[in-house]
Amino acid sequence: MANANDRMPGDDAHGEDGASSGASFDALSLTPPLDNPPEAQQAAAKPARRARSTEADTRIVGQPGFVMHSYPYKETSLLVDVFTRDHGRLALVAKGAKRPNSKLRGVLQTFQPLALDWSGRGEVRNLINAEWVGGLRPLERAALLSGFYLNELLVKLLARDDPHPVLFDHYVATLNELAHDEPAPIVLRKFEMALMKETGVLVNFTYCTRTGRRVDTDAIYVVDPEQGPRPAMASDNAPRVSGKTLIDMDNEDYADQPTQVQSKFLMRYLLAHHLGGGTLNTRQILIDLMQL
Repeated sequence: MANANDRMPGDDAHGEDGASSGASFDALSLTPPLDNPPEAQQAAAKPARRARSTEADTRIVGQPGFVMHSYPYKETSLLVDVFTRDHGRLALVAKGAKRPNSKLRGVLQTFQPLALDWSGRGEVRNLINAEWVGGLRPLERAALLSGFYLNELLVKLLARDDPHPVLFDHYVATLNELAHDEPAPIVLRKFEMALMKETGVLVNFTYCTRTGRRVDTDAIYVVDPEQGPRPAMASDNAPRVSGKTLIDMDNEDYADQPTQVQSKFLMRYLLAHHLGGGTLNTRQILIDLMQL
């Protein structure tokens, strides 16, 4: 997560020229001192013009995105962690968003499709505008907690400024499935797999690393997080899964109860590895409430 520095991003981030448009949600729309000679005035003026042009070139308009989390920033502002389709995760400062009359106050909510405008090049950009787009039902009850679990995964596993448009669309589809009361364990397993695949850490579940052949549906395996499946041994502490479960997961087929149970423990093990031993607060709550 981005650190909230004491210095606010520069106010010159609100240039109006050269705005670039983002994708839609269709898949769901100095002047120098006067006593300086003319040459010095021209030399001093040129960098200012370049700075304005550079800032204008970095203004993004109408980019589809979602709020992952927000934090208080100074007295009246928020530091907002967002996930966007074409720019990945970003940290944006929403100046004055905590003021009662701010138009951003009621818009920067989680799980709501937004069209975002921002400018700047640094680690923390300036949010210019955010508009609610609509198209998704709100998450309620247990689905709301599942949504926070998705957001925590994204915040902890995605690097900043690393676009993942396919994962973004999968996130939108997952929110939609949760909002329509699809079985949360299955929906979450599919998203976990998609996240690991898009970030390049998902191993091939269907081939045994010891034999180089396709896994046997009747055999029992453990999955090395960096290498892939191998035959289970008595000394293994990793979750044991059948070859059928591994093939089912690769095909996104969770119809069988053993596949649902084994995939739950396997994904918990793999995610813990890629989180470096870190904990997921929402997963623990989900385990307690939903036996995931």
